[in-house]
Amino acid sequence: MANFSKSNAPQFSVEVYQNEYLPEGGREVNAIVTVTSTGGGTVGAASGAVGAPNQYSAGGGPDAAVALMVDCSGSMDYPPTKMRGAREASAAAIDTLRDGVRFAVIDGTHVAREVYPGGGRLAVADPTTREAAKQALRKLSAGGGTAIGTWLRLADRLLSSPEVSPTAVRHGILLTDGRNEHESPEDLKAALDHCSGRFTCDARGVGTDWEVKEVTGIASALLGTADIVADPAHLAGDFTQMMETAMGKEVADVALRLWTPLGSEIKFVKQVAPAVEELTDRRTEAGPRAGDYPTGSWGDESRDYHVCVQVPNAELGREMLAARVSLVIPQPDGTAQTLSQGLVRAVWTDDMVASTSINPQVAHYTGQAELAQVIQQGLDARKAGDVDGATAKLGRAVQLAALSGNADTAKLLSKVVDVVDAAEGTVRLKAKVAEADEMTLETRSTKTVRVKKQA
Repeated sequence: MANFSKSNAPQFSVEVYQNEYLPEGGREVNAIVTVTSTGGGTVGAASGAVGAPNQYSAGGGPDAAVALMVDCSGSMDYPPTKMRGAREASAAAIDTLRDGVRFAVIDGTHVAREVYPGGGRLAVADPTTREAAKQALRKLSAGGGTAIGTWLRLADRLLSSPEVSPTAVRHGILLTDGRNEHESPEDLKAALDHCSGRFTCDARGVGTDWEVKEVTGIASALLGTADIVADPAHLAGDFTQMMETAMGKEVADVALRLWTPLGSEIKFVKQVAPAVEELTDRRTEAGPRAGDYPTGSWGDESRDYHVCVQVPNAELGREMLAARVSLVIPQPDGTAQTLSQGLVRAVWTDDMVASTSINPQVAHYTGQAELAQVIQQGLDARKAGDVDGATAKLGRAVQLAALSGNADTAKLLSKVVDVVDAAEGTVRLKAKVAEADEMTLETRSTKTVRVKKQA
């Protein structure tokens, strides 16, 4: 591991929670991996790290670059409060930028246009550039279509400018109020595939005329957050909070590296807290029997991952290393800086109590992943007119939310169904549901609660 100053480096820790005992013939090992980052600065400060001399912005924090993408399509004028709210929210986000952070504002319609500073450049945040950017925002007006892929590609070009340090935290904030009607789904997917791993992006839908799966798909592909802001008056507060979170990110492009011994293989990897995010298909090979799974940028925070490993059959009494979990920062030369490690073990036993016990963390997050799935299935069935299917799935969701103590999701569910018995999952579909309530439930369905610590 490279050496770096403790005063500037975030400290990463890895904890593994599992029941390592398998019965005779058992081959599936499940573990919850908790990753925690604490401290300040970016690990780009490590000796020999690319871009280390430029890792800090003039304001003293980690080097960062931000692109604000504001929907200016014609529908943003209906009602006019949406466009006004978007301008005010973008101004609030710009006010939240740390001095020295590079930033740009993009006007998004069926094409993408640089609003500020222009010329393919990024501005450096200070009182003068913030005021100039806010003056430029006041000139934004609604008109045109929606082609989000073009917005993302322009953001990528700006965030990849030579002036941005290779170790900088690159982040986008995207606001839209409608469906992506002026480019094909294939064009949007190609843009997301191109931008994936190059910057993270939070996506917000304002009002109720946008497509939930589009907005959540953008955030998922770019390892950001997605949410609904039904009332444009709440945009400024949401944008301020998003930018504060972005300014708190200290290190970019951390990967979860999993190594397995010969005969073992990874069945799946998913983030399970603070939200469910499937990572299995995002693996990139990292040497013999090792693969990297992207986790994006980190500040002071903790996240949980569910790792499932299939191991070869072994005789009773045998122990083996099922997987080694490492937090790494891949370097351009193919090496990687290791931040922390943990081990996943397998032990075969004829003790039935030991081998059939389910680890509390594994059980909790298995339920949370099912909760997200049945909400989506229930809402899809409701839209298709399948009353029985929707009732069964949303009833199961109510039951799982109650079992896990996920009060926020339970509250959102209660706006879509009448709860007769939460413990049994007995519900009735409401005859009338506000569109904003249904969209809020769908958008936030993947948000989880952490397992309660046992006394």
